[in-house]
Amino acid sequence: MYANLFGDFVKGKDLDRFSDLQKQGIILHRAIDQYIDHHPAVLELMHQLYPHLPKVTGIAIDLFFDHLLAKQWENYHSSSLNDFLANFYSVSIQDDPNYTEEYKIFIQQLKRNNWIASYPQFHALEKMSKGVSSRISFKTSLETAPKIFLQFESQIEQTFSRYMIDAQNYFPKYF
Repeated sequence: MYANLFGDFVKGKDLDRFSDLQKQGIILHRAIDQYIDHHPAVLELMHQLYPHLPKVTGIAIDLFFDHLLAKQWENYHSSSLNDFLANFYSVSIQDDPNYTEEYKIFIQQLKRNNWIASYPQFHALEKMSKGVSSRISFKTSLETAPKIFLQFESQIEQTFSRYMIDAQNYFPKYF
């Protein structure tokens, strides 16, 4: 779980410094990113949303899909979201030297604030959009993403459903 999430914090192709489990997580994270970035329905949605969210359409779709996955969690996992998070939060990575301090701090904040548990609620999408927007080095329209989500909710949900069906078939051992 932690190794997959760590994929956003690792740059480059040299993964030799990581454990086999961490390598697998990073590689899976990158494979999922690659798959979503080339999925036909997601590309169509990106094209549709680009005029409203230029330069950050992909980021917005990631946030939308995180929100929808949390909202529909029981459709994709045998445990409830709360049970899954309790298991996730019970594991400590603080003593693992392969995880960066930046990542460890992120995980501490994630646990302390229990961010993921709020993802099913719309206000979390608003908060995520503002938070990510504040970390982007250029001016963006990402803060308007929740409004765009509501405007295109039906198309976004249809795309998410199609993507998840295809992803389950593409990554069967993870579902």
